[in-house]
Amino acid sequence: MVVLVAGGSGQLGQSLQFIAVNYREIKFHFLSSSELDISDKENCEKVFQQIKPEYVINAAAYTAVDKAESEPEKAKAINVEGAKNLAETCQEFNATLVHISTDFVFDGNKTTPYKEQDAANPTGVYGQTKLDGEKAVEAILKAHFIIRTSWLYSQFGNNFMKTMIRLGKERDSLSVVADQFGTPTNAVELAKAVIAIIKKAESLANNQSALNRLYGTYHFSNEGQCSWFDFAKKIMEVNDIEVDLKPIPTSGYPTPAQRPKYSVLDKSKIRENFGIKINNWEDNVS
Repeated sequence: MVVLVAGGSGQLGQSLQFIAVNYREIKFHFLSSSELDISDKENCEKVFQQIKPEYVINAAAYTAVDKAESEPEKAKAINVEGAKNLAETCQEFNATLVHISTDFVFDGNKTTPYKEQDAANPTGVYGQTKLDGEKAVEAILKAHFIIRTSWLYSQFGNNFMKTMIRLGKERDSLSVVADQFGTPTNAVELAKAVIAIIKKAESLANNQSALNRLYGTYHFSNEGQCSWFDFAKKIMEVNDIEVDLKPIPTSGYPTPAQRPKYSVLDKSKIRENFGIKINNWEDNVS
């Protein structure tokens, strides 16, 4: 089974590389943005022609949430045009696309976990481009899985956990937002879920009607919920870092982009369709 990973040097790409050794039946091709520029359709076609993937994981994205407010065209080129190019190329080469999206497609006004069918209403450029990318994939390609995730962290790339560990060692005190709620998601856990989806799809390769029922949008994060302050507290505790953590409201830490106040995701659909076991967020922080 040939699997192409776009964004192979990013956080999820590296997490997939980390566990790839456990899946000998899959031939992975991890390509960085310099090797596969998803915003360039011609480049996509050239790469697909060489690799001939059966499955494509789109882990490439413009994820600088605040920067997107001042660089909307750059965010759109990767998150919208890039998704569109991959979907069209998958269609041409008869490949299945696993496209990674985000909790930022929601406005955060709910107080119960978001289901896949809940109305999307992004509050910023990043969320809007990710939603537009989802729509492009849905409109072009039947053979797709869109996976929305949240608060991604790992030992790879840049993320909240690594920032907190660094700052916790450098400073005596830290102020962290305590009135935004979501679920931290270990990128390695997401990587395992993505591969589980691909393996299930492959097992149904000769059952098109079952496959058609499986395609669509799914939510995946770890279980439970917390605030950024709670997450920071757990990170310090697990890493034995002594620092004075101070909870602050969102208003105390203004940012160019507005974050959802609540973005916990309902995972029942992915559990039911793929039998994926999901760990609590607190059990994965290391």
